[in-house]
Amino acid sequence: MITIIVPVLNEASNIPILDESVKKVMSVINLDHEIIFIDDGSRDGTLNAIKKLDDNYSRFISFSRNFGKEAAIVAGLEHARGEAAIIMDGDLQHPASLITEMIDQYRAGYDQVVARRNKNGEPMRRRIPSNIFYKLMNYTSTVHLEDGEGDFRLISRKVIDSILLLSENNRFSKGIFEWVGFNKKVIEFDHIHRTSGRSTFNPLKLADYAIDGISAYNHRPLRICFYLGLMVLLISLAYIAYMLVNIVINGVDVPGYFTIIASLLLLGSIQLFSLGIIGEYVGRIYIETKSRPKYIVREQSDSMAQEEEKIR
Repeated sequence: MITIIVPVLNEASNIPILDESVKKVMSVINLDHEIIFIDDGSRDGTLNAIKKLDDNYSRFISFSRNFGKEAAIVAGLEHARGEAAIIMDGDLQHPASLITEMIDQYRAGYDQVVARRNKNGEPMRRRIPSNIFYKLMNYTSTVHLEDGEGDFRLISRKVIDSILLLSENNRFSKGIFEWVGFNKKVIEFDHIHRTSGRSTFNPLKLADYAIDGISAYNHRPLRICFYLGLMVLLISLAYIAYMLVNIVINGVDVPGYFTIIASLLLLGSIQLFSLGIIGEYVGRIYIETKSRPKYIVREQSDSMAQEEEKIR
C-alpha cells in the first residue's frame, strides 16, 4: 500500500480535482493506496469538501487551528499505513502523473524519490529570493539543499520511521529529508501555475521560513557572531594603538566627530545584529523546553479514531 499525504489550507475547490486525478493514476498502477488529507485550520469549506469524497480511500485529520505545513506533514506520517508515503500539495501544482514514475523508482530500490521543480515559467520576483535563500542556506548549513527540491516526494517506510524519531517542534522538512539520508533519486517536472485559490505565502512568511531553515541545522550564525566580534575587537585594538602612538608623537589632537559617530554606529549595529541571532536560538530553546504537541486534532475520520482507540 502507498499512502498519499496532502496538507491543505483553504483548498476547497481543488479537493475533488486532486482526489480524482490521484484515483485515476492509481487505478492504472493497480496498487492499493490511501489518501490522507490534513486540514490545517481551513476556513473556506475545505473540510466539507473532503467529507463529500465518495470513495473508501480517503481519510482526514482536521486541526483545531492553523499549525503550519510542517505539523501537517508530521500528522500525515504518523498516521500513514503504507509501506511508502507520497507527500504532495493540495493546490494542484504537484502533478499526480508523476506518482507513476515515483513508484517505479521506489521499486528500483530508492528510499527517497524527489520531484524537483525547474524554474521554467516561474516569475523573477520569486526566483531571485529563492536563489539567494538556497545559496545562503548551503553556505551556513550542515545539510545541502538543491533549489527546486521541495516536499513533493516519495519516502519509504525506513525514511518515515527515521523522521518520526525526531522530536523537535521547530521543524524544517527540506532539511530533515536531507539530514536522515538514504539513497535518493531526483526526477524533474515543469513549474505549474496555480489555477484556483490563493497562496498563503507572502514575503514576510517566506523570510520567516528562510530564517527557520538557516537556524534549524547549524550553529554557524553564532560562530559568525563570534568571528565578527573578534574582528571588531582586533580592529578596535589596532585603532587604539595607532591613536596612542599618534598622541605620543604629535600630542593630543581634537577628537573627531566622524570617528566617534562611526565607532558608535559600527559597534552598536554589530551588537544588535549579534543579539538578534542569539535571540533566535534562545527562542527556539524556549519553545522546545515547553514540549507542547505539534498539533491538536479537532476532528478526524472514523477509521483514524478507531485506530487510536486500539493503540490506547
